[in-house]
Amino acid sequence: MVESRRSPADGGDPVDPDVRWVYQPVEVHLADGSWVLGRISGWWQDAGGDRWCRLRVTRSGRPARWERFDPARVVLLPVAGL
Repeated sequence: MVESRRSPADGGDPVDPDVRWVYQPVEVHLADGSWVLGRISGWWQDAGGDRWCRLRVTRSGRPARWERFDPARVVLLPVAGL
């Protein structure tokens, strides 16, 4: 039996072997116009080619969740030295 690829858009988690686990600090642009720090802990690409990230916004009180990666809203920060 082949396990189908679930999508975060369907409320599921992607199949674990398809996820690339990382530690990537980011800045996130919120709807109110402010910027906050966050972290991406995983990357995944769906069958349609969309990139997803497992994003956690620092001090938001919400757990990490999968969402489509939007480089206009989520800015990757350097992990080490410039």
